[in-house]
Amino acid sequence: MGIMKGIKGNFKFFDLDGLIIVSKLRLMIYYSDKEKIGFILLVYLTKIKSSNNHSVREMRESMLRINRELLEDIVSHPNAYYNGVEYHKKNRVVDLKFRRDKKHFIAKVKGSNHYDIEVNFNQQGEMGEATCTCPAYDRFWGYCKHIVAVLLSIKEIDERGGLYKKNGNQQIDSILEYFHNQQLNERISVKLQIYYEVERHSMDETVESYLTLKVGEERMYVVRNIKEFIENVYNVKPQYFGKQFTFEPEIHGFGEGDQRVLDLIYEIHENETLSDSSFLGKSGNTLFDGKRVQLGDQALKRFLNLIREEKLQTEDRVKVCILDREPQNILVYEGDLPVDFQLEKQGEETILKLNYQGDVIRLVADGEYFLTHHGICRVTEQQRSGFMPFYRTMVVNQTNKLVIPKEKEEQFISEIYPIMKAVGKVEISPELSKTIYSPPLKAEVYFDQVDQLVKAEIRWVYGNMTLRPFEESKKEAGQILLRDIKKEEEIIGFFERNQFKIKNKQIYLEEEAAIFQLIYKELDKLQKISEVYYSETFKGMELKSAASFRGGIQLNREEDLLEFQFDIDGIEDHELTDLMESLRKKKKYYRLKDGSFIPLEEERLIAIDELMKQLDLSGENIHGKVIEIPKFKGIFVDEFLKQRDLGFVKKNKAYRQFIEDIKEFEEVEYDEPQELKEILRNYQRLGFRWLKSLTRYGLGGILADDMGLGKTLQILTYLVDEKEKRGQGTALIVSPTSLVYNWIAEVEKFTPELRIKAIVGSKNEREEIMKEIDEYDIIITSYPLIRRDAELYETRSFRCCILDEAQHIKNPVSQNAKAVKAIRATHRFALTGTPIENSLTELWSIFDFVMPGYLLSHHKFKGRFEKPIVKDRDSEALASLGKLIRPFVLRRMKRDVLQELPEKIESKMVAELTEDQKKLYLAYLKQIKGQIQEEIEQNGFERSQMKILAGLTRLRQICCHPSLFVENYEGGSGKLDLLEEVVAASLEAGHRILLFSQFTSMLKMIREKLDQQGIEYAYLDGSTPMEARGEIVKEFNEGKGSIFLISLKAGGTGLNLTGADTVIHFDPWWNPAVEDQATDRAYRIGQKNKVHVMKFIAQGTIEEKIFKLQERKKEMINAVIQPGETFLAKMNSQELMELLK
Repeated sequence: MGIMKGIKGNFKFFDLDGLIIVSKLRLMIYYSDKEKIGFILLVYLTKIKSSNNHSVREMRESMLRINRELLEDIVSHPNAYYNGVEYHKKNRVVDLKFRRDKKHFIAKVKGSNHYDIEVNFNQQGEMGEATCTCPAYDRFWGYCKHIVAVLLSIKEIDERGGLYKKNGNQQIDSILEYFHNQQLNERISVKLQIYYEVERHSMDETVESYLTLKVGEERMYVVRNIKEFIENVYNVKPQYFGKQFTFEPEIHGFGEGDQRVLDLIYEIHENETLSDSSFLGKSGNTLFDGKRVQLGDQALKRFLNLIREEKLQTEDRVKVCILDREPQNILVYEGDLPVDFQLEKQGEETILKLNYQGDVIRLVADGEYFLTHHGICRVTEQQRSGFMPFYRTMVVNQTNKLVIPKEKEEQFISEIYPIMKAVGKVEISPELSKTIYSPPLKAEVYFDQVDQLVKAEIRWVYGNMTLRPFEESKKEAGQILLRDIKKEEEIIGFFERNQFKIKNKQIYLEEEAAIFQLIYKELDKLQKISEVYYSETFKGMELKSAASFRGGIQLNREEDLLEFQFDIDGIEDHELTDLMESLRKKKKYYRLKDGSFIPLEEERLIAIDELMKQLDLSGENIHGKVIEIPKFKGIFVDEFLKQRDLGFVKKNKAYRQFIEDIKEFEEVEYDEPQELKEILRNYQRLGFRWLKSLTRYGLGGILADDMGLGKTLQILTYLVDEKEKRGQGTALIVSPTSLVYNWIAEVEKFTPELRIKAIVGSKNEREEIMKEIDEYDIIITSYPLIRRDAELYETRSFRCCILDEAQHIKNPVSQNAKAVKAIRATHRFALTGTPIENSLTELWSIFDFVMPGYLLSHHKFKGRFEKPIVKDRDSEALASLGKLIRPFVLRRMKRDVLQELPEKIESKMVAELTEDQKKLYLAYLKQIKGQIQEEIEQNGFERSQMKILAGLTRLRQICCHPSLFVENYEGGSGKLDLLEEVVAASLEAGHRILLFSQFTSMLKMIREKLDQQGIEYAYLDGSTPMEARGEIVKEFNEGKGSIFLISLKAGGTGLNLTGADTVIHFDPWWNPAVEDQATDRAYRIGQKNKVHVMKFIAQGTIEEKIFKLQERKKEMINAVIQPGETFLAKMNSQELMELLK
């Protein structure tokens, strides 16, 4: 979700999916109409302006503008203010510190933990941003109690005069100053110039530099108190310099370059105030001394960089005073120092001379800046690294001559000469030049293998001279070899990086992984800087390519699994298992018995490793050159091979047929039973074929057709065919209690040849029925009963097990889920219009029934799919999950397959609360909001959910009718008033109504209204006996009664109520899928009329937020369950607080 941020003054504007948000001090205004945002801003700006018009009395009391009105405005809820007051009274604020400019405060507050708080004020004393490390600060809009406590402590100190000591005139001046500063930028008309002088009184690196300033218009004045001046500049205060000049911030400004220098000096002042030792002098003393400010190395570097970047030196405004000499104008530039060297013989000794013109004075310890006769030079990195040893040895000791003893002559010249050439010009005397031998280096490296070790020999070949590292070298007397030390070090570094060791002047490598790395990646690098030679035994460790990798996949019908066979040329079968295990363990190579290596990072092998990972295979699945794969993974394997273009994997005929039958089930010829051919619709025939295709290969699936598309009939068609084709066998159907007899009625209607028996009655009766189940084609029981009768099913096996309304096992640890997953059945199918209601775990739980293990263990599923998809919005994980489940989930929507189904119209019916109802709602909202936030702060979001739900339920009940829990309430209900109007108009127009509510007590109130008006109605809730439900539904569909009042939980599924054409949802439920299921009691096959769905929403309440939350979250599941399923992720704390705004 994109969020565009813009900043206008102290306001922040956000455009969040069309919702305009204006933020001022973390206070939020929401408005969806962009055209009217200007009006909202105007109203709010007026409010802000009026709140800032403090009285003179108030400003006398406090230079910082902290008052109760501000604190109540900025907190996240009223309790945060009152708790903050208590924290302040109990002295919970500790370690309150502030910068000397009085505008930045830091503190600690003792709560359940110690929390760190920072508060900022602008120059006018208005509060800016504040932060706290407590959990509530990040979780809620508005500030927490800890910030309130700190603000009250600051206010208390301020009012005692601890921050500002004011006389009467200063109080009046501060008021005037506030308004003057508002127009400051427009009134600045004169840009002042600043002249800079850098002083340095010693070449000792412990002595630092000082900066002094001159400022003025025509005449320049020395800034005699630089600290006072910088404070006045940033506090917008005037400073007197003389009769002819006073710095007036209202009319004086500075150029960009000068302003950046002033910013640097102010930063030095700030850091000194906070005792930042990195900006203090080496002695630890204060940095400001009258007219001077001390510049440490880092500050001096930044100052000189600014002078150079801003070209301030071009105006002769920068001078340097070194060693008490006269100040001189200087140029700051980047380049090389003007130095050169001389080498000459004097008898038996060699003399090195360092020559330079004028001064070469180091200004910072690392030598980045030097003072030369040209100015201040920023020395290039290459020259600096080479010159600094000579500077410290010769210049600092005030000598330009270095005597090199005879015994050190060869080493010094051989190793140091190349460095001197990089620093400057080197002049060698003719006598010394005759002894120097400088051919180019030709490096040679020889590799050998001895006893599984790699040995290396390095040779430095200079012309006719060969040297070996770690050995004494023989050379002609009186000859000095100029060695290429840089290249030698580069080659030696290669061996160090690759973990070679030295023993008895031999270089060797023994770690197997390092040997592989050397051969696989590093030797190519060495060949670019050296000649490389290999012995025959070393060549025996060559890399063998996996390009000859061959594979095949076949369906083994006898073992009922897939077999992936693989082979690599030249590798014995018994080594393939170890190779694949190394691949699974993410090793980079496999070493064969003959000592050679196979890189495991080649594309084909990486693809096979990824396949094993996706299939969750382990070493137990690898047998020699065969990897055993569960058959239900076959579709995924086929997709994977196509995606990775792994054409080298051959597929046998049985496997190809298996893939074709599952993916193209529409083309497979399965004749449906003769007696049902005239009844079945085309999409139901396809559903039958899908069920048969999965059964043929021993697979299960989820029939997830939209409610009302006849999932029951498709299953019955399948069971009839199974009986005709396969003979004896019993199917077990598990359904909600309310649908047990509905199944029996459907069997009697469509497939009377199927013998069906319900496992109902007392415990003894159920046990007796179970003894006779072989006499039946179908037995049916309910979820509550199968939980109780688990032991009755332990020894039984069924042809197939079918779960109706399979969302009843969405919780994998529930007794429902455990009971049905323990059932032994050859084939398993699940029926549900909502395979996902709240989380992806629900989908996993249903798959864990139909094909255990297909979506991995629950723990692995959450790590690989649920967390990346829900928390991280990982599109790749989403696509991968979609491909995995697609062959085994069949879902069709009414709009796609029932062209003859009449139109469904959905309306949002907004009801305005009555005055009494509104007052009650707002009072409870304020109370509940505070209670919820305090509960979350104390116990965390997860452990507070029961109390949160109770609070939200209270608000929803008030929206329906406050009498649901408030005794003696007589203020009416806007929704009930609206309902009376809608019912009267609908009945007058001849419509029949289904009315759903979560609250049975609300349905009771509606019943009383209908009784008073003499309107006939039907009623069903959880207390309605099972035996009576079918009759009530039948009578309503036949025309008895005009309204059917139904409890959402009791009657939202399984009922066929096409006798109604109007559906009213009196109160919104969190999960839109549940509402859709209820709607589809009327909007289903058999409906002849347009269906009008009305959702009653109380205006300006939590119900509107629930409605928006439903709409926002309906989209995600489409990428997983296609097409058109709904998804409502579990609510987090931020979404919760959105509901309460």
